[in-house]
Amino acid sequence: MTIRLLLADDQALVRGALAALLSMETDLEVVAEVGRGDEVLPAVRAHRPDVVLLDVEMPGLDGIAAAAALREAREAVRILIVTTFGRPGYVRRGLRAGADGFVVKDTPARELADAVRRVHQGLRVIDPTLAMDSMVAGDSPLTAREEDVLREARRGGTVTDIARSVSLSEGTVRNHLSSAIGKTGARNRADAAHVATENGWL
Repeated sequence: MTIRLLLADDQALVRGALAALLSMETDLEVVAEVGRGDEVLPAVRAHRPDVVLLDVEMPGLDGIAAAAALREAREAVRILIVTTFGRPGYVRRGLRAGADGFVVKDTPARELADAVRRVHQGLRVIDPTLAMDSMVAGDSPLTAREEDVLREARRGGTVTDIARSVSLSEGTVRNHLSSAIGKTGARNRADAAHVATENGWL
């Protein structure tokens, strides 16, 4: 039986290399490729793959949000997140969003193909180093609102800009930023956004 694959990665060279490697396996067939997260659900509906390989960082929707969209739409597809960034928070967020597996892009081709097969069989596949890092790091200490304001802070806006973007008062934004700075042990809001990003909490 041939396993039908959809690849989602915003880097065309990486996407092409993955497609070439996986297509060398006699039981794997790449039926579609997309470069944006918001193209994943329409492509799944159009091409009916068995397994979707998602990058995390993509325009439109990130891979974790794309996984959540597939689950919300109740698409009968298995999801394997394949990322450059092995951030521990990504693993927890990805699994909560409905991903079936999580591996890094430098996984050897044979192991990646095997991960696809195992996910297709209904098994959960997580890179062991990422799994350990995720356990050590624990859950994000940030509230959803603190994550929202840090995402906006990461863009470099003022408190006024952040307040406008997240529909909160400036005083409330300052409180959330102060709390996030304390929880991350950061020096300032830019540092807090950096710490949260490195841990995969944003």
